[in-house]
Amino acid sequence: MSTAQPKVKLTTTLGEIIIQLNTEKAPVSSANFLDYVKAGFYDGTIFHRIIPGFMAQGGGFDTSFAQKATKAPIINEADNGLTNKRGTLAMARTNDPNSATAQFFINYKDNSFLNHTGKNASGWGYAVFGEVIEGLDVVDAMAKEPTSNRGGHQDVPKKDIIIDKAEVITP
Repeated sequence: MSTAQPKVKLTTTLGEIIIQLNTEKAPVSSANFLDYVKAGFYDGTIFHRIIPGFMAQGGGFDTSFAQKATKAPIINEADNGLTNKRGTLAMARTNDPNSATAQFFINYKDNSFLNHTGKNASGWGYAVFGEVIEGLDVVDAMAKEPTSNRGGHQDVPKKDIIIDKAEVITP
């Protein structure tokens, strides 16, 4: 990815994570993420699902575990050539391939089974739009936090891992 691509800093309760977006290959997902960042949407949200050896998901729930209202879903850009490898960010979604809104996840390992293989129910995949370029140790530290069930969800950290602030940083 070019150094001219936008960067976002997530200041979390465990440390800072710097993400470089790929606006060239994932223009819709990157713009969507940037819109939420600029609006302050992610400030005070938690990483609500962490599965060691798989991924850490956040961007949708506040510390009282209330799901935040989002904008309309975006199109799935999983066919952009970017893969779900360790340290990449991808859009979270429901079974509907075009249902991603604000939630995202960071891959702990190469999760090739999440990659796009075809425009059908089993092959759509999850759209990668960025990569952690600093702070992967912080992401790894999240995986060491004990999890339990909360609010009908599994794999929720027992102690909130909060995104205190998400901000665009200049290259």
